[in-house]
Amino acid sequence: MRFTRWVLDGYRFTSRSSATNCRSFCTSQSMMSSRHSHAKRIEGLDKNVWVAFTSVAADPSIVNLGQGYPDIPPPSYIKEALASAASVDRMNQYTRGFGHPSLVKALSQVYGKVYGRQVDPFKEILVTVGGYGSLFSTMQGLVDEGDEVIIVEPFFDCYVPMVRMAGAKPVLIPLRRKSGKKTVSSADWYLDPKELSAKFSSKTKAIIINTPNNPLGKIFTRDELQVIADLCIKHDTLCFSDEVYEWLVYKGHQHVKIATLPGMWDRTITIGSAGKTFSVTGWKLGWSIGPEHLIKHLQTVMQNTLYTCATPLQEAVAQGLLLNCKLMGQPDCYFSSLAAELQGKRDRLAAILQEAGMTPVIPEGGYFMLVDVTPLNQDLSHMGEDEAYDYKFVKWMIQEKKLAAIPVTAFVGEESKKQFEKYIRLCFIKEDSTLEAAGNILRNWRTV
Repeated sequence: MRFTRWVLDGYRFTSRSSATNCRSFCTSQSMMSSRHSHAKRIEGLDKNVWVAFTSVAADPSIVNLGQGYPDIPPPSYIKEALASAASVDRMNQYTRGFGHPSLVKALSQVYGKVYGRQVDPFKEILVTVGGYGSLFSTMQGLVDEGDEVIIVEPFFDCYVPMVRMAGAKPVLIPLRRKSGKKTVSSADWYLDPKELSAKFSSKTKAIIINTPNNPLGKIFTRDELQVIADLCIKHDTLCFSDEVYEWLVYKGHQHVKIATLPGMWDRTITIGSAGKTFSVTGWKLGWSIGPEHLIKHLQTVMQNTLYTCATPLQEAVAQGLLLNCKLMGQPDCYFSSLAAELQGKRDRLAAILQEAGMTPVIPEGGYFMLVDVTPLNQDLSHMGEDEAYDYKFVKWMIQEKKLAAIPVTAFVGEESKKQFEKYIRLCFIKEDSTLEAAGNILRNWRTV
């Protein structure tokens, strides 16, 4: 009896202890999972087209016209300038947080010519980690919770997440396509002035434009920019102008900076990129240019986040800018010679796509080309219904044709997906051998 009672008492004690420990453990786990959860500002922002498709296209047997990086070499003098800068001991240490002095001075010289006004190198320029860093500093420094930011579709995919992380609401407006033309150009897409006007409200803090546009290649005309400028002035709204492809403008077209229009300098942040200017995307250097009363807020973000950028890279870019500043207007200037080289690649790729039965959208600028794959009538119903057609098409093309692209619905909101889901984006800043390999795939499209 005593033994039985001892066992039962022991069992009751163990059971109570186990229950207590379980409750304590479960409560602890619940608190831990709650504290380990993501911040609300990144809710729903975890999916990213670059993560999804660059990993798929990493197979060396795949011809990659997807991600927008050059496989042509950058100018030799820019690489030599980097090697030279790195050999100087002091260049391997921190530099000025808002931009290496020689770089901001070089930017001031180049853009002083472009803007037709003096640009203060220390108060009106901020150097950041790529165009991404410039956009991030702009959103964090100037956009507040409850604000609205108008974004033109198609847009570079980071705009919406950055607006949301700032606590603001993205307000999307699509470019509309003119109908009835046989040869399709990026100029055939336009902003409806009435539709745009209706997007402005008392909550509108800014509008983001991208010219030349990625992925479309559209260059906004002076008249189109004037419509935007008039609305910005009427509603006292800021303009964030992403112009990283500003030098890549093809024959017959002109890039106009919205900040040069009357009344726009004081309300515009213009974003530029060394990676796009000199074909060195891996260097991740960008800049913001604008009036002191706006740039100072971006500088506050920079000093409390990234602080500074790599000194040797900044020195090398400065040397490249100074060299080409002297050559502006001449055929040897890289600002214009790269566009001349790429125009031939653009036209070559467009001709191959037409032969394959697709409809290329000829870009006015940049180094991307939209392609309408509707004429192929490719049945992808076996791939399910959970993704837009272009996502399924690109995955199918990578697997079956060994050619990588980017789906265009990654650059638009939910309401515009039907308008763009039969388009893919190809990059043509590639070696002739890469374009030829893609051409071989496209020429044999129907036989593979």
